[in-house]
Amino acid sequence: MQYPLIPCHSKTMIDPSTNLTPSSSSLSSDDSLAGNFVTRRLFFLRDVHILELFLALLVFVVIHSLRQKRRYGLPVWPFLGMLPSLVSGLQANMYDWVSDIVCQQNGTFKFRGPWFSSLNCVVTADPRNLEHLLKTKFSVFPKGPYFRDTVRDLLGDGIFSADDETWQRQRKTASIEFHSAKFRQLTTDSLLELVHARLLPVLENAVNKSISIDLQDILLRLTFDNVCMIAFGVDPGCLRPGLPEIPFARAFEDATEATVLRFVTPTCVWKAMRYLDLGTEKKLKRSIKGVDEFAEEVIRTRKKELALQSEDKNKRSDLLTVFMGLKDEQGKPFSDKFLRDICVNFILAGRDTSSVALSWFFWLLEKNPMVEEKILAEISRIINEREEMKNEELKSRLVFRPEEIKKMDYLQAALSEALRLYPSVPVDHKEVVEDDVFPDGTVLKKGTKVIYAIYAMGRMEAIWGKDCREYKPERWLRDGRYMSESAYKFSAFNGGPRLCLGKDFAYYQMKFAAASIIYRYRVKVVKDHPVAPKLALTMYMKHGLEVNVIKRDESELQNYLKTYT
Repeated sequence: MQYPLIPCHSKTMIDPSTNLTPSSSSLSSDDSLAGNFVTRRLFFLRDVHILELFLALLVFVVIHSLRQKRRYGLPVWPFLGMLPSLVSGLQANMYDWVSDIVCQQNGTFKFRGPWFSSLNCVVTADPRNLEHLLKTKFSVFPKGPYFRDTVRDLLGDGIFSADDETWQRQRKTASIEFHSAKFRQLTTDSLLELVHARLLPVLENAVNKSISIDLQDILLRLTFDNVCMIAFGVDPGCLRPGLPEIPFARAFEDATEATVLRFVTPTCVWKAMRYLDLGTEKKLKRSIKGVDEFAEEVIRTRKKELALQSEDKNKRSDLLTVFMGLKDEQGKPFSDKFLRDICVNFILAGRDTSSVALSWFFWLLEKNPMVEEKILAEISRIINEREEMKNEELKSRLVFRPEEIKKMDYLQAALSEALRLYPSVPVDHKEVVEDDVFPDGTVLKKGTKVIYAIYAMGRMEAIWGKDCREYKPERWLRDGRYMSESAYKFSAFNGGPRLCLGKDFAYYQMKFAAASIIYRYRVKVVKDHPVAPKLALTMYMKHGLEVNVIKRDESELQNYLKTYT
């Protein structure tokens, strides 16, 4: 019997082979989403941990570096050392920055440069340490190869950078010449001519035209002409009406500025810049070319004059002529390159130092009018001692005599006080050739570079008292007479075997020029003129010294003279 077929309902039949779980594609998609979410979260948590670790490490480094400031005077950063602080100091007054650190560290601190750099050094302003390195252990502290290598392009093997036999030969020759009667007479005569025939007429011209002048530029011209006349026997005529442009002057100033920047730049960096002819090294190369051209012309001119000069007693006495007559170790005449180095070094010594000191002196004088009055009173008293003081001598024809300049104690005190606060050479350099220890306990390893901060010394209470930052010429006087200080307390002229040979002449030059100006004129700095030191081998005023020159009324001079009649 056949059963009828039963029709299927619309419900689907369940296939036993069918999987009751979700499809594999659906599961795979969900797993992927979940996996991605977990993975992202894990990566996020890992990034958070890395960031936290990085921030923690950064905070630790910053705190640790800043804590080093208490011990070393400046923060010490990994790899960079104290370089960030140095860069910051260069943006403002570098010398004040160094002074503040030295004072905080009781006179001495160790500067730590970047790893593998040449900037590590000991900076000191302790008079005990200066006497130790400049005199007691002089042979242990030469200028050193680092200093010579850094300044060689500009100064060569001249007296400023030389050591040992090279330095001794130049020093001995210059010393003999500086102390000769003929040389002293030459310096006196040339200075008198320059001041009265050139300097005073230029100032008088400014008065008549009611124009301001850059006094630093005028004084640089004066000392440049002076050093060329007495050291090389030539007159460049830099200081004359119209103030002609002298390419050498600009080239020399630019060269000293670029050279000093090498001391705050890692050696490998500035040598690479020199090789590639970039930045300040390109400027230095161009400037030195201008310096060399002038020096070579001076040497050629002098040689021609000597070739034509007859052997007589009237032969001129100047340093260049003396060195041209000497022989080197092989018994041969000195090369033109060596003579060029002689010229450049003595220009640095004779041109920049006195003129820069006088510039700061006149700036301080304007800020301290009582000091100017005391100087004028001293001048009036001294010239009133002349047997016959005629009225016409009150005018521009009055010429100070050497013995009168010598009597100007207060003026010398005022100049010394200016040099104490603004030394012409603000810092100097030595290098240790064997292990040593400073009197203050600072340990020095062989090869250590030592910077002695002369500018900072003038601002240390431990040396000069609580009024060390005040301009007080009286600190140099004892019963009205000028009294010099130890060369290791007042190091503007260096000390020990390297004591400045021209110290006496520099004082005479500054006193003669200053007295001649002050007696006739009042110097007023132009209102709002910015005054700041320039970073260079010598302490130029960065913006010059723009002044108005005002002629003194004759009645004012009469009143001063009557006081001492």
